[in-house]
Amino acid sequence: MTSLQAVDTMVRAQALAVRGAFHPGPLDGAPKGTGTILMIGPDEPRFWQVFTAAPEYSDGADDPMDRWSKRVLWAVAQDLGGRALFPSDGPPYPPFIAWAQATGACLPSPVGLLVHETAGLFVSFRGAIALTERLDLPSPAPRPCDACAAPCTTACPVGALKPGQDYDVPLCQAHVASPDGSDCRAGCLVRRACPVTSSPSTSFSRDPAQSAFHMASFMRHYPV
Repeated sequence: MTSLQAVDTMVRAQALAVRGAFHPGPLDGAPKGTGTILMIGPDEPRFWQVFTAAPEYSDGADDPMDRWSKRVLWAVAQDLGGRALFPSDGPPYPPFIAWAQATGACLPSPVGLLVHETAGLFVSFRGAIALTERLDLPSPAPRPCDACAAPCTTACPVGALKPGQDYDVPLCQAHVASPDGSDCRAGCLVRRACPVTSSPSTSFSRDPAQSAFHMASFMRHYPV
């Protein structure tokens, strides 16, 4: 029988990691016959080095990271006798945010972004793997925001992300595109403020070049 640790070992060989898992019910939008859904995210900081060495990164085609993720995760899923799922599958699209929260490893942060027990506000998912097996799963770790001073609530220099309001995407993009947004272009200050990623117990960090890559993608659709 497959174990959660065995799956994590397999995906870590590809610079990925299991960031949570759950047993879906009939209303969770999982493929029929799914016993366990495993949420797969980057294994930081190794991920960036492995991805940039892959052919998708330099072939000049669109969506290099998504294409790399699909190639790698489909291979792992097939080895496990499962199915790979991706946020871009659809419409209808898989409910990745709801799935992430169903694992118990993620919850909404004070600013609305998901926060993960070890990846903090840098949590992201390259895809998911659906298995027919019902794996044994651990109990969720303590909620990371419960005893936190919440520096994320004041980290955005223009207040695009703050408690009690929706994320103001146009305001964020306008600031990032401005001369004052150079620090943000190296990675969102709100995400970087999360104490989880600087905790010695989690040892999670992200290559600044990776943050810049994601920010450039975010800004690609900014109306200039």
